[in-house]
Parts: sequence; C-alpha cells; structure tokens
Amino acid sequence: MTLSHDPLWPRAGGWPGFDESGGDLDAVLVGVPTWRTSLSPTEAHATPAAVREALCRYSPALMTGPVDLGALRVADAGDVAEPDGPDGEAAVRELVASARAQARLVVALGGDNSATYATAQGAGAQGLVTLDAHFDLRDGVSNGSPVRRLIDDGFDGRRIVQVGIADFANSVAYAERAREHGITVIGLDDARRRGASDVMAEALEIAGDGGGDIHLDVDVDVCDRSVAPACPASIPGGLAAWELRALVRAAASDARLGSADIVEVDAAADAPDGRTVRLAALVVLELLAGLGLRA
Repeated sequence: MTLSHDPLWPRAGGWPGFDESGGDLDAVLVGVPTWRTSLSPTEAHATPAAVREALCRYSPALMTGPVDLGALRVADAGDVAEPDGPDGEAAVRELVASARAQARLVVALGGDNSATYATAQGAGAQGLVTLDAHFDLRDGVSNGSPVRRLIDDGFDGRRIVQVGIADFANSVAYAERAREHGITVIGLDDARRRGASDVMAEALEIAGDGGGDIHLDVDVDVCDRSVAPACPASIPGGLAAWELRALVRAAASDARLGSADIVEVDAAADAPDGRTVRLAALVVLELLAGLGLRA
C-alpha cells in the first residue's frame, strides 16, 4: 500500500511499543488474535495486523474542536503470540493488566469474540457493555461463550448490558438465560430508535452501578452485512457504520470505561475494498476520540 505524504496531514497508527516500566499513558493497544475455538471457520488471527495497517489511512484529527488526537500518549504492545487456551488466556490477562496499570484505556484488537473473556478479566472490569448481535451465552469454550464464562467466574450479570441483540440471530433459550442472570438487553431496533447517547447513558449507568471499571465488547457483527462482510455472523439489517461509531465514542467518553475489545472481523474474508477492517480501525479511533473528549 503506497500512501501520499503530507507533513500537514499526519497519519494515525504507528505508535511506539509498550514499555512495561514506562510512565503514564492514555491508551495501549494489545493484539489478541484468538481464532482456534471459533464456531465459524475464520482467519481472525490475521486481523490485528490488518487493523494496524488500515489505521494509517486515517488522520488523528477530530473535527469537533478541532482536536488533535495525536497529542494522546498511545503505545502498542504488539500481539499475544498464542492467546487461545488456558496458557494463552493467562498471557492475555497478564499483558492487559500491565497495560491497564499504566493507561487510562486498553484496546484489544481481536481475534474472535473469545478474546473478550481474558481481556475483561485482565483489565479488572466489574461492568460489561456489549455491542453485539448475539448473547454469547453458549455452553463450552468458543467465540459464542465469553459472557457465560465471565458469569461462571463470578461476574455479576446484573452489571452486564447487551446492546444490539438481533432478531433471527439468537434463540429463546439464550434469551431466557440472559433474563435469569439479570442481564439488561437493549435490542437492535430499540437501540436504533433511541439513539447512541441515550442508549449508552443507560448502559453505562447499569454496568457502572457499584463502582469499578467497565469493559466494552465491540463485536462488529452487530453491523449490517453491507458494511461488515468480513464478520461471519453479520446479517442484513444490522447497525449502520455511523451508528456503531457513535455508540463507541459515547462509551469511551465516560471515565469509567477502562478497556475495550474489537472482535469478530476476519480480515481474510473482507470485501476487496477492505471495508470491515477499515471500520474496525475507525472504531479504534472512536475509542481514542472519546478518550480525548473526556472532561
């Protein structure tokens, strides 16, 4: 990829490496390329590198203000080499915990949705908001089970809010399981009708009840298949790209958000124009935008 050079138009990405003995940071990126337990065939382990490459297509300039997000202190910790399985999950927890101790926000680049489990634990999150078409409450260990695994390990279901749950993409049994655990569900149609600021305000209030940090799980398959063809489970009628971006920025603007993940994008299955990976890169920038706009 050959891009033009303009000294007055700096590019996003290319952040320095993460030094665990370094000083205070605003954000740290961590690659968590999970893929081995995916319910759908995927090469999601290739996605963190693809997102990093796509970031340089954008500038770190927020036009509200304008604000130069290039002033944020961001580091990139690279990828956990083998994040699947018990040993891999332990490595994710350790690296995320180290990053969170030095940064206001940790952003995990997945990988499939199984990355959420160890990332949220490593960040020490007490509340969870998911932007996802699916409940992820399945039995077993897969990209369909991270929310259930967190609950099994002691996470309070009453502090979980799931935004974007879609019709014809779930089962009544899992909807009942969510109800039994006290999970708040804001369906896709309701989320779209109410708008990003209203939905996220409620979600953060519930997830933040009782104190502690909140983790945001951004499963890009919550989006319409036209903008997220590289998500195996995306369906027609999902969120528009701008709706996802607005929800993410609203979440990251709240100081209670300490970590986030971006998951379920298979870079190898993207459209020729790379639209899904480019959207995932914009989600990274929206997280930084929210961080930059915090009071």
